[in-house]
Amino acid sequence: MTDDPLYRRDLLRLAADAAGAGSLPLPDAVGTAHNPACGDRVTVELTLSAGRITGLAHATQACVLAQASAALLAGAAPGRDQAGLAALAAQVRTFLQGGEPPPGYDVFEGVTGHAGRHVCVLLPLEAALKAFEDA
Repeated sequence: MTDDPLYRRDLLRLAADAAGAGSLPLPDAVGTAHNPACGDRVTVELTLSAGRITGLAHATQACVLAQASAALLAGAAPGRDQAGLAALAAQVRTFLQGGEPPPGYDVFEGVTGHAGRHVCVLLPLEAALKAFEDA
């Protein structure tokens, strides 16, 4: 593996496991976020019940950081409503700027010193928030 702080072993494993990758049979909402600087694109599909996420799938054509973030989101999103998802995104932004990590997001500690890579970690969250906006 690697000793690179940006691409830690647990982060690479998370990306490789790709939890939530694929599509949902009948999504209630779909959102896509794109990073024009590098071409990364993440599409998130949601199933919703009473305004809460019951299922999340993602199609991630992106770097390892965005892939790992999408996989982490697949486990963190169920049960959240739009406000809860927005709060998670805000916590991740704060963490990337030097704050405390939300549960599980400590795998991105090596990214905090690379402002240009913050968007990679945030891309799946942005796609999920767009899905809620379009629901």
